[in-house]
Amino acid sequence: MDATGDEFTKYRSPLVSRYASKEMAYNFSDRKKFTTWRKLWIYLAKAEQRCGRVPINETVCLAVQDLGLPITNAQVAEMESHVDSIDFAMAAEEEKKLRHDVMAHVHTFAHCCPSAAPIIHLGATSCYVGDNTDLIMLRDGFDILLPKLARVIDRLANFAEKYADLPTLGFTHYQPAQLTTVGKRACLWLQDLTMDMRNLQRAHDDIRFRGVKGTTGTQASFLQLFQGDHDKVEELDKKVTEMAGFKKAYLVTGQTYSRKVDIDSLNVLASMGATVHKICTDIRLLANLKEIEEPFEKEQIGSSAMPYKRNPMRAERCCSLARHLMALVFDPLQTSAVQWLERTLDDSANRRISLPESFLTADIILSTLQNITEGLVVYPKVIERHIRHELPFMATENLIMAMVKAGGNRQDCHEKIRVLSQQAAAVVKQEGGDNDLLARVQADPYFTPILGQLDSLLDPKTFVGRAPQQVPSCNL
Repeated sequence: MDATGDEFTKYRSPLVSRYASKEMAYNFSDRKKFTTWRKLWIYLAKAEQRCGRVPINETVCLAVQDLGLPITNAQVAEMESHVDSIDFAMAAEEEKKLRHDVMAHVHTFAHCCPSAAPIIHLGATSCYVGDNTDLIMLRDGFDILLPKLARVIDRLANFAEKYADLPTLGFTHYQPAQLTTVGKRACLWLQDLTMDMRNLQRAHDDIRFRGVKGTTGTQASFLQLFQGDHDKVEELDKKVTEMAGFKKAYLVTGQTYSRKVDIDSLNVLASMGATVHKICTDIRLLANLKEIEEPFEKEQIGSSAMPYKRNPMRAERCCSLARHLMALVFDPLQTSAVQWLERTLDDSANRRISLPESFLTADIILSTLQNITEGLVVYPKVIERHIRHELPFMATENLIMAMVKAGGNRQDCHEKIRVLSQQAAAVVKQEGGDNDLLARVQADPYFTPILGQLDSLLDPKTFVGRAPQQVPSCNL
């Protein structure tokens, strides 16, 4: 925190200042961005040194057939020793003058590496550092998210297993429906999250390196550097790709890698946002019923005016941020659509916002959801009361079948149940009373043959079907 308080005089994104993890905030920081640029320049120098030059001695490698400036081991070592020593003030001043961020950092790097200055960025275009760094950040961003998503799945799977057998009212149209179990309902959430896990892993694995492609993707500058030797250009591309930790580079690019890669990355995050929004909306609805609550800390305040309040603020935060995450996918869709020919620069400002914000938002959502799933509180007695309130209506078909087996007429029984059900419903809706259908059935002599079966006919566990058995199979 700035001791002078100056940081409070300008806008700060709450994604970073309030919510995001340090690791994700660092992943999209200027520090990581520009140190990665310097690493990429080192990779390029090393690969150019190995691909196009023959060693003369331990410190000097001369160009094969005068292919360009000689690159020495000392120059590479000088660059490596200054990877982290970035003069951000100087870079900012250079950018003010040059109106070009990459060249500003070329000059800044060259200032602290004077002997290496002639070979920094040799043969490269701005997108060599810009796009390749973005791909590294996307890859590393997924590396941060995937373990967090796995932890959420693990915690929720434990919750589902714990409550696999606990009957609860199902809801369709947010009206009481056939019973399920608390654990089975959690499996609906789990299934969507495991789909997201597969989608994120696939998107991560599909990311390739832009590589060394030149100004319009033709590698012309490197072909000239290596005097038309196509094999050496391909080797250069391969070596730099490997140094950056990628198995493959895109075979063809324009000046930039295809912006459809951004669509793919942000789309799987937006899809995960939809999953989290659904889960947390369900939790909010159940909190209103007082059946399930998110963790509530001992000194936590729900409302400044209403001290009794226990608001589901974590689930609400997830829903709020999930909407932002889902909306961000429209940026790469439009950006990709409007790129002209080999590239236009109208992608740049948008991507500076949409790419980091998507990963930061996804990171916050998963961290918050992990906190929720680790501390979900279930209130079985409340759930039981709600079941008792609705179960007599749901059991009417079972009552009819039992009467038929006892020798009754199905149509007569149906009419009896219909009349009693309407009377009980009137008590509930018009008088605000409890559902007394069971008492009405017990008081009617017609149902005497099945009175001894009522407890078993109204056992909630007989209404949940295979829900308990479905829980183990949902841990996909």
